[in-house]
Amino acid sequence: MGASHQIKIDIDPQPGPQYQAMESIADILIFGGAAGCGKSYTLLMEPLRNLKDKEFGAVIFRRTMPQIRNEGALWDQAVKLYNPIGVELKSSTLECIFSTGMKLKFAHLEYEKNVYDWQGSQIPFIGFDELTHFTEFQFFYMLGRNRSDTGIPGYIRSTCNPDARSWVKRFIQWWIDEKTGYAISKRSGVIRWFIRIDDQIIWADSKAELIKKYGIEQQPKSVTFIAAKLEDNKILMEKDPSYRANLMALPRVERMRLLEGNWNVEPSAGLYFQKSWFELIDTVPSDAVACRYWDRASTKVTEANMSRDPDYTVGLKLLRDRQGVFYVADIVRIRESPLNVKRAILNSASQDSERCTIGIEQDPGQAGVVDAQDYVRSLAGYRVKVNKVMTDKVTRALPISSQCEAGNVKVLRARWNEEFFTELQNFPDGKHDDQIDALSGAFHVLTEKMVGEFPKEVSKNINNATIANKLSSENLW
Repeated sequence: MGASHQIKIDIDPQPGPQYQAMESIADILIFGGAAGCGKSYTLLMEPLRNLKDKEFGAVIFRRTMPQIRNEGALWDQAVKLYNPIGVELKSSTLECIFSTGMKLKFAHLEYEKNVYDWQGSQIPFIGFDELTHFTEFQFFYMLGRNRSDTGIPGYIRSTCNPDARSWVKRFIQWWIDEKTGYAISKRSGVIRWFIRIDDQIIWADSKAELIKKYGIEQQPKSVTFIAAKLEDNKILMEKDPSYRANLMALPRVERMRLLEGNWNVEPSAGLYFQKSWFELIDTVPSDAVACRYWDRASTKVTEANMSRDPDYTVGLKLLRDRQGVFYVADIVRIRESPLNVKRAILNSASQDSERCTIGIEQDPGQAGVVDAQDYVRSLAGYRVKVNKVMTDKVTRALPISSQCEAGNVKVLRARWNEEFFTELQNFPDGKHDDQIDALSGAFHVLTEKMVGEFPKEVSKNINNATIANKLSSENLW
């Protein structure tokens, strides 16, 4: 039998912010600030520093279980990193058992009450992937579980993308330029100390300063923030040069957050839609596929509710041509009773082309299911697509916003143009967003599995129409 060979595998951080993060001695490290900078890989490398200690245990949290198990998400990355070094990977329990006995577990904290599942635990290393997804309560409760009897002091490592409305921004505000929203480069990696008294966080430049002022019984914790961008991840840039283009295709708000690492930008009027992005045209293609999507309010205007300015029912007709260009061709906008809304939907269906798919939005809950089924029955003979709403309005608007900014959405000149553009430019701060909901829904229907068919006389000349992929910031790591 031949001599055994020991295979040496090097797992090293990349030079720059990733290396700086691996060298940090802070009790709490927050790393990242942009998509694609190697945040998750950095988090997975961290437990390996304590590989020789069989008593050492680690837990890495994400807010939900799908964020761990999804294709290409945290568990898949762990398998890719740890498999070559002979780690026992238990997919059913999301545990990694290293040859030395050290253990790493992946878990979720979907609800705030889930933290109590860890009551009494001692976790030497705690990781939070996408810290802005967790609540402040969850973080500080788990900080109380971050302890060790192995001789290695407990410590926390976390990653994040910028979120102007998150408690994390307040926590790391010393490292962020208040005016620009960008990380202050000379402060990246600098350690500061804090204590928490009556839920108030008190900061200082040194541990001694806090103890001198507040007493020896205080136990200050050290914190640092290390900023990183896509350009710092040379490996990803080489393997997938198109990834930057994907981020550039995001709507302005998401692009400033995920590509540029801006902590100040947040949804506001004019950032998702601008009138200047749209070309007004006098005709639309006759050979395009179409969807008229209905966002229903079922509210009839009366003297009693006029002052409240109730929502509209909107039926927006969107076309997609062979080149993947979209056209807003017609908008029906009414405030009527449920019965008259149904009549309007049926009348529009009879007037639209037979190739026009009818999109019906399904509200959450059983009542929404029953209502959608009733519409499908009423529209027998027409092509109907029920769209179950699962995300917030801004998230739903992101894909079509990208297309609008790129100039891929044209608008037929009509009397409803000004009301349409006004609502777009005021989103998400405006009073009404019914037309945007309908636009987002129609775009979803037309791009989901390429719903609809081109006329047979031209379809044989068509290759797959090129349209931008729908991007979600939740899937960017």
